[in-house]
Amino acid sequence: MIQTAPVTTVMRALADPTRRAVFEQIVLSKEITVVELTRASTVTQGAVSQHLKALKQAGLVAERPEGRNVYYRAEPEGLAPLVDWMSHYGTFWRERFADLRTLLKEIDP
Repeated sequence: MIQTAPVTTVMRALADPTRRAVFEQIVLSKEITVVELTRASTVTQGAVSQHLKALKQAGLVAERPEGRNVYYRAEPEGLAPLVDWMSHYGTFWRERFADLRTLLKEIDP
């Protein structure tokens, strides 16, 4: 069972544009190796590996070793803390926009 990371860890992991691009590449693939990720990236294999480490610590990716290769896949459950956080604030903003809509109708019927 995957344990979800705190929302701060997930946000930090996805804040870096290169790391986000690596994550998006993993999401688009069923499974992908570091070599394949490096080919699709503008950074070195060492940098890709560091990004994968951060994504793994955040619970966003899982790895599966097979022989000399390690295959990475996205873990949708890893996004749960971020989704929960956004849902909370989504409710907040929807209420504020509804209040604003009401106020604007009162001002300019």
